[in-house]
Amino acid sequence: MLHKILIANRGEIAVRVMRTCRELGITTVAVYSELDREALHVRYADEAYALGGLTAAESYLNTEAILDVIARSGADGVHPGYGFYAENADFAREITARGVAWIGPPPEAIDMMGDKISARQAAARGGVASVPGTLEQIRSVDDVIAFGEEVGWPVAIKAAFGGGGKGMKVVHDAESAQSALDSATREAQAFFGRSEAYLEKYLTRPRHIEVQIFADTHGNAVWLGERDCSVQRRHQKLVEESPAPGLTEEIRRAMGESAVQVAQSTGYVNAGTVEMLYQDDEFFFLEMNTRLQVEHCVTEMVTQLDLVAEQIRVASGEPLSFTQDDIVRRGHSIEVRINAENSAKGFLPSPGTLTALAIPSGPGVRWDGGYEEGDTISQYYDNLVGKLVVWAPDRDRARHRMLRAMRELHVEGIHTTVPAAELVLAHPDFAAGTHSTRWLEEEVDLSGLVSDIGAKGTAPEVPTAQTLTVEVNGRKFEVTALLPEGFVGGTANGGAGGARKVSKPKSAASSGAGGDGTITAPMQGTIVKVTVAVGDTVEVGQSVLVLEAMKMENHLNAEQGGTVKDVRVSAGETVSAGDILIVIE
Repeated sequence: MLHKILIANRGEIAVRVMRTCRELGITTVAVYSELDREALHVRYADEAYALGGLTAAESYLNTEAILDVIARSGADGVHPGYGFYAENADFAREITARGVAWIGPPPEAIDMMGDKISARQAAARGGVASVPGTLEQIRSVDDVIAFGEEVGWPVAIKAAFGGGGKGMKVVHDAESAQSALDSATREAQAFFGRSEAYLEKYLTRPRHIEVQIFADTHGNAVWLGERDCSVQRRHQKLVEESPAPGLTEEIRRAMGESAVQVAQSTGYVNAGTVEMLYQDDEFFFLEMNTRLQVEHCVTEMVTQLDLVAEQIRVASGEPLSFTQDDIVRRGHSIEVRINAENSAKGFLPSPGTLTALAIPSGPGVRWDGGYEEGDTISQYYDNLVGKLVVWAPDRDRARHRMLRAMRELHVEGIHTTVPAAELVLAHPDFAAGTHSTRWLEEEVDLSGLVSDIGAKGTAPEVPTAQTLTVEVNGRKFEVTALLPEGFVGGTANGGAGGARKVSKPKSAASSGAGGDGTITAPMQGTIVKVTVAVGDTVEVGQSVLVLEAMKMENHLNAEQGGTVKDVRVSAGETVSAGDILIVIE
């Protein structure tokens, strides 16, 4: 068994892995950026080391910095979580070349299945049909147009080295193909460091069902069960559940056995997820995620297995602790992702400070969070605040338990996706299990959603004795010191994270446009593209610029028609919440 594991990630997944490590008696090592000096995963870890930098590229995607921490900390294992380096074969090779255990699949399997094009080829070798699409990367917009005219619109542009809806754009006609391709490749580059993309036919009303598989180095491979992840917006999951409602046992077993065949055809080891689209009693291979999934929690709830513990055992060279016949699925589990997004404004990202956070509890309720009250959700990282998970003996009771738990969840300081999730869980279509991947955005009336942002509160009282974090040669230590009244502790390096005067946080902007024709920034972010110029005539609902925040591209639209009077920003500029961007008269 491994003795010291470095978690090359942040947020809730880093904390999730550390919790299992503590139970197994394994020392944990955290890494952090300048913005994450006081983050929850840093506070929870046994040891923590600075990477420097603010953005993901400067910190959590800085290979040399992470390799240096591995050497300095003496870690004998690395868990990548999901995102960042989780599906990066080159990083996995760097780890294993140093004699350190990579808690994930072999780099060769990541190469094969991480590239969605070669994954489709591997699925075909395993006898599993894929969604109609291309087996080569897109070379130009002409490829997109030719494919759309051949199979029919709409088509999906998808990141070849990504997942989770990042770098995916739906193209409805030839005229919008170029802008969609540009946006997809930009997002793919920002999230995964690779811009390659491929094409798929966009099915009209599918369900997104994925199968959790596990394999070891001793020739054992099993499937643990399936998850339904059909409730999506922007092609990203909002609600997940296990088991998938409405499947026959024959279909369920066929999906599981097909997923194992795909894994075995690649020499796969460790945890993995085979994603499929299901429509009209047929299922198609979509892609394989060569890592632990965000929604692994619902599988844990219905199987009562710790998937992270199993990952560590397999990476230590041990065989799986269970066989296919040992796996028993009981009851029903539902997970809701609590994201910092304003669902009343088209799910716009909502970075900010959590001025209040009260977590629900009670029978069958679980919270996997990456933040605590007082923490700040930055525009530079993913907007997942935490995952609310419930279990009950059957689906309907699980649904009602989730509704109860969401009503107990209290968040202030940011917008969240809770209003949309409550609407979903209470909707008769979801209760009946008749929803699809396009249901939330195309069939559900979201116009009545109201933001759940709470009051900001006041500055906390500050004790005289304050715990400070001291950084020595890149490693964190805690000391107790006396501070003048009115100051709160940060890091003792005097920089951005140092002791600071308490002040009330600014209110988060809730809209990107005003009725007077002024387009303002709804959150801090970077201007990707300005689509209008002074003198242009615009219509209501027309996109006027693209703002990137939390690694997502957001189109800001005109809320009144007229003529563009002033454009105050250009591509590449960083803006703050409330900044005036464009004026229309």
